[in-house]
Amino acid sequence: MWFQRTVEFLNDLVWSYGVPVGDGQMIPWVVILLLGTGFYLTFQLGFIQFRKLAHGFWVTTGKYDNPDDPGDVPHFQALTTALSATVGIGNIAGVALAIHFGGPGALFWMWVTAFVGMATKYSEVTLAQFYRDVRDETEGLKSWMGSVSGGPMYYIERGLGSAWKPAAVFFAIMLIATSFLTGNAVQSNTVADTMRADFGIEPWITGLVVASVIALVILGGITRIGKVTGIVAPVMAGIYVLGAVVILALNYDQLLPTFASVFTEAFNPSAGVAGTGTGVFLLTLMYGVRRGLFSNEAGQGSAPIAHSAAKTNEPSSEGVVALLEPFIDTIIICTLTAMVILVTGVWGDPVPTQFDLDSGNISYRVQDEGGLFTEEAPERIRVEDGVQRVPEGEPALAWNEAVVSRLFIECTGPCAEDADLSEPFTGTIHPSDNIAIAQDGTTYESLYGGGVRNGAPLTQLAFQRGLSPLGDWGGYIVILSVILFAISTSISWSYYGDRCAHYLFGDSAVLPYKVIFVIMNFTGAITALTTIWTIGDIALGLVVVPNLIALIALSGKLTELTDSYFERRPWENGGATEISASDDD
Repeated sequence: MWFQRTVEFLNDLVWSYGVPVGDGQMIPWVVILLLGTGFYLTFQLGFIQFRKLAHGFWVTTGKYDNPDDPGDVPHFQALTTALSATVGIGNIAGVALAIHFGGPGALFWMWVTAFVGMATKYSEVTLAQFYRDVRDETEGLKSWMGSVSGGPMYYIERGLGSAWKPAAVFFAIMLIATSFLTGNAVQSNTVADTMRADFGIEPWITGLVVASVIALVILGGITRIGKVTGIVAPVMAGIYVLGAVVILALNYDQLLPTFASVFTEAFNPSAGVAGTGTGVFLLTLMYGVRRGLFSNEAGQGSAPIAHSAAKTNEPSSEGVVALLEPFIDTIIICTLTAMVILVTGVWGDPVPTQFDLDSGNISYRVQDEGGLFTEEAPERIRVEDGVQRVPEGEPALAWNEAVVSRLFIECTGPCAEDADLSEPFTGTIHPSDNIAIAQDGTTYESLYGGGVRNGAPLTQLAFQRGLSPLGDWGGYIVILSVILFAISTSISWSYYGDRCAHYLFGDSAVLPYKVIFVIMNFTGAITALTTIWTIGDIALGLVVVPNLIALIALSGKLTELTDSYFERRPWENGGATEISASDDD
């Protein structure tokens, strides 16, 4: 199908092409641009993420808030709105994915991306505050409109000049596409899949409930969004973090060895769970970097839209609040997820699993072959007493990229961690038909065996095993977190998209945008989203380009704003002077 081929081509263009390094591996240009900009801004601002981290916490507490400052929400609610979008599925599934493929060392590279991401986040939020559009509330604005609009589209056009307006328009269009897809439809699909898998609830029921909740929140505008996320974000993060801390306390004797492995495996990774060979440094680095970048969203240009709504006269005061995001998201929550996975030993530990032979988790790999190279499916695979009999160098059946050691035709009771496997399979697997035929002629569409977990199921297994001394409810913390994270992410992304719609078409576009957003949320719950997810990833990859170019081009103005703020120290005397782009006129 031409559409599918076009989507795949664009996805490869954005996420696969770049600088070649090593055995056919490549560092994508998007990753180079994100990291390069982060390091540049780190040096340009004199390592501000270290020097002013404490000040960011003080501003967030509301100690210096002035309710008469222009804006729609306090510093804290602006932060929680942005965090509701960044703290999400990536903290649960994305971290597990990085550990699964990149090993313990991937966590080190997630820390590196968070470190440079803090400088990037400070920069884009400070500029968004400086160039934002603030309207007088006496203009008769509806509650769902908001009096403030800001974000990369504004600092691209106003900071770089009208000649750059096409780039600002391009950014807004791409971010609207991302808000409908990755920030919305994919999130509702995740909730629907979770509710169906764990509780047997039909997707349309889940979709209807979730879409209704989101409609009630987003139709109230940024004020209601800020109030809701100001409650939901701390509660959901608190539950998740508390569960993780309890697990680490129960496994305190594993903490030091695990931390040591993070550093040693970062530069000299050993054999990975998916059969990766020794010395695959680039694989570990890339999985850590990519998951880190897209967990904290630094450089994507989305969070500055939420932070633009903060009540303040000082752009840099919201910038220091924003630099807390990568710290909270990656340094704290992602680290806790990774440590739970590692100390509980679930990483690379096969557990009884049902292998549906038509599942997307099935692949065919060469045992112990270095690198992540999935082979073409063979015509058939002979299995004797559960063991795959394949010639050396030929691919065998794998689950989550890890070759299955033994196959069975039955799993006693629910195929969970403590289930018993019985009756080894003897016969032939026919990959092209997605079936296995036993020597007595019986046809099977599913087999069983020890399979490694990946993504959210891996994190769920870690919580289940880690909290098992206290009961068998640990996995439900992850289920609850997935649901709350996904819903709060959609709520925050609705605001990002509606500010872009306002920038492109004015006030009249905001309400229709929100209606379409709610419809897309319901559609996502009842639809298979493989292609939609890919389209969203393409838009997300493209949207960072004009944003990062603008950050570099406006770094001089950024330095000027930063130096002025910390030299005047307005938080000490309460005599803040309103600073905005209009001062340059």
